[in-house]
Amino acid sequence: MSKTIKLVFITTMTLALIFGFLHLFTDGSNLNFERLHIFMFNLCTGGSILIYYTENKESITTTTITFLIFSVIYALMAFFEYYIPAMIISLILSGIVESVRVRAFSFFPSGFFNSKEPVNKKFHQAALLCLSIGLVVSCAVILNNKYIHIVELRKLKLDTFFLGFSFPVSLITMSVIFSMMKDNSAPVIKGLKEFGFWSINLGVIIFFLFIIFEMLVPQVFVTLILFLTVIIISGLYQRLGDSLQQKAFLISGLGFLLVTAVTGIVYILFEFLPGYTSENLKWLLRLHSFAALYGWNLCGLAVICRYNDFPIKLHSGKLIILHWFVVIFLAPLGNYYKIFAILAVAGYIVVLYFIFFSGNVNKKVKI
Repeated sequence: MSKTIKLVFITTMTLALIFGFLHLFTDGSNLNFERLHIFMFNLCTGGSILIYYTENKESITTTTITFLIFSVIYALMAFFEYYIPAMIISLILSGIVESVRVRAFSFFPSGFFNSKEPVNKKFHQAALLCLSIGLVVSCAVILNNKYIHIVELRKLKLDTFFLGFSFPVSLITMSVIFSMMKDNSAPVIKGLKEFGFWSINLGVIIFFLFIIFEMLVPQVFVTLILFLTVIIISGLYQRLGDSLQQKAFLISGLGFLLVTAVTGIVYILFEFLPGYTSENLKWLLRLHSFAALYGWNLCGLAVICRYNDFPIKLHSGKLIILHWFVVIFLAPLGNYYKIFAILAVAGYIVVLYFIFFSGNVNKKVKI
């Protein structure tokens, strides 16, 4: 990956975090910066890196550049509430993703149901399919909520569906994790890998439906299953993962994912209590969001972007500690205090710089 495209991705990732804090610096503004906060990271950066990784070319392709440009335009259209062009662009983006997916895999995802298909390839295709379907569904939600009003549900709102663009990034990170596991033909191991794939994919889809229909008890049940699944996958990766520098980043990412699972469960439990309001628990949602986007998802995207460069000249342990400090401490406080917002952005830029621009070495680096 060239320095120019690295700078582009660092810029979009940094802008994403800045938009998450911009409400502190624009008092009285009615603009929903949360949308740009989500889009810049998950769709613009995550989606483009997913396309780049799938095409597996030495340099960035026209397809990836086109997706990145159109995704930024889509983000701006949704932010400024120009919904007609946003709907059109979302369908164009979905077409781009599908063209890449079909070339890399097949039109019908038959590999999902083939026990001989490696689980990492299943996750990879699922990431692409999830992204293309998510873009179409977002178009349908805009059409329903803003124009035709056929379905009326309190939770069926745009910002809820826009959060779904995080899922493809999670899936491609899972693909990378499973690709770095040693082959093991033991029936139990193969069974656990298949369970991980179906549990993650079906679990998130079902959980999303339970959110839409406001079914709290089933949400707790599904969240516990997902939590258990992440623990199983973490155990598999600890046992079967190659002892390379990438492993340290991905284990750290799984740690962030466990944080999101715990905060998600706690938030749902609070919803059962009398006097619950979403405003009172906004801090918990922000912690959950930061751990998901800038913790878990960033670890996966970083490994993908430097995939052919590892090992790199970097003290992984110190960088991982800084990463956790920024995401778990500085960023949540930055949602309320300007000084912490500035420190979080500065620390985040430092993390990104060392991840993207540390030179590579010719021998393995200890983790």
